[in-house]
Amino acid sequence: MAQVYVALGANLADPISQLNNACEALLSLAAPQSFSVSSYYRSAPMGDVEQPDYVNAVAGFNTELTPIELLDALQNIENQQGRLRELRWGPRTLDLDLLLYDSQCIDTPRLTVPHYGMRERSFVLVPLFDIAPTLTLPDNTKLASLISDSLRAELVLAQDFTGE
Repeated sequence: MAQVYVALGANLADPISQLNNACEALLSLAAPQSFSVSSYYRSAPMGDVEQPDYVNAVAGFNTELTPIELLDALQNIENQQGRLRELRWGPRTLDLDLLLYDSQCIDTPRLTVPHYGMRERSFVLVPLFDIAPTLTLPDNTKLASLISDSLRAELVLAQDFTGE
């Protein structure tokens, strides 16, 4: 059983509903009683593409899926919720990124874990800290050491997951 963390983001088609639906789908991949999700946060989009703000969260759970099986399942959830891959850092109905898979370091053409940009993204670090404040990253960096007041100030609380 692997402990995994997945970043969720959406800025189209009622983003909060998109995240709620994604959480319901992620529950089906999680071992019983292992699923947790951060609060939802609003954040400014990355890149130069004009688009609405994002709603972001991080979910953590235990799973028996291998890293590639999990990646396939995440991409299937994105597709079921209308994800189109047209523009890098463009607007999207749903984005699910595998941040961490146990303490493994994975570098393949399809999958890089830990996620390559997670250390620079407040919309990943703050929600991850919400659900795993004592987490140590695979390189032995304590997650808490990456959290600052200025990092927290970049986000606005949107709401909490409304599922069961």
